[in-house]
Amino acid sequence: MIRQLARLTRRVPAAGPHALALGVYANDEDDGLAARDQGFEGVACIDDAARAVVLLLDLYRDTGDRRLGEWATGLVDFVLYMQREDGRFHNFIRAWDGTINTDGPTSYAGGTFWQARAIRALAKAHLALRDPRVAVPLARGFAFATENPAPPDVRTIHVLAALDLMRVGLTPVLRETLERWCDEIANCREGEVLLNSPGEPKPHLWGHVHEGVLAEAAPVLDRPDLLDLARQSAHALLVPQIERAFPERTVQPYGVAAAVYAMDRLYQATGEIAYSRWRDQARAWFDGRNSASQPVYDRVNGRVSDGIDDGRINPHSGAESNIVGAQALLPDVASRVPTLLDEVADRLEVAVG
Repeated sequence: MIRQLARLTRRVPAAGPHALALGVYANDEDDGLAARDQGFEGVACIDDAARAVVLLLDLYRDTGDRRLGEWATGLVDFVLYMQREDGRFHNFIRAWDGTINTDGPTSYAGGTFWQARAIRALAKAHLALRDPRVAVPLARGFAFATENPAPPDVRTIHVLAALDLMRVGLTPVLRETLERWCDEIANCREGEVLLNSPGEPKPHLWGHVHEGVLAEAAPVLDRPDLLDLARQSAHALLVPQIERAFPERTVQPYGVAAAVYAMDRLYQATGEIAYSRWRDQARAWFDGRNSASQPVYDRVNGRVSDGIDDGRINPHSGAESNIVGAQALLPDVASRVPTLLDEVADRLEVAVG
């Protein structure tokens, strides 16, 4: 995971002398692939860089390894480069020369997911790096989030960004705004199940972190009802998937990692052992407790595959899969960070040094 992310890391000189981004996709030989899910999108994006900032700074917090902070700082440079003066972010660069995709359907300024992920990355950077460049862009990003509607799966990311800051006494948004965002998430449901967006027939697990987010927000807002809703949705939606080892035809690491996160936060909020058991069962998907009966995480080569399709491991290994895989297995990764970074020291020196 960390090793694969190092392989995917490249310089973006147009964004600054130390700016870095992650190649979106890589094939089974780790050759970079551009994103073409909706036509040509680009070679690197804020979606991945921002999530990597969160991962690396969480590991930096837990380990103190300065290399993680330097790596994250280079990615923050890229995030800042992609923001407009009005607070909105573009998502993709078309090429490694830094040409921004300004009008694609997955890169227009202010798009939901990449806007939210950029804000969360800057919130993390503001706390961990004390980078003086971050405060104003972060405030602009929060202002845009406050003034514009967003579906629940995007609001969850806004809430996480706000919670990161509020826990240390900062107030990026008013308490009333945070509570309104949580109510938006809580009120969009079908029966007991929290939905990603209104009218969704069956929630997909990709990026579905609602239960964990409400479990985190409940004590901050003194809203035990949010924890109750999180528990109900987790039991109705996530537990059956976990107990059946995620049986859907297509399963991506992001969906499994979201379930790991939800169960971990519910365990922290309640202390109930069942949630830690479900968390660990979900984590085991990466090591072979899955429909392919094979590891999705290649521990020898340090790469997470891009999921399982019809019982077969997808041989590609892109940025998202390795970021969320590392987040799902964070305690294991943190315990081995120095060794993992040593193994890719040459690659990181080329990219970061």
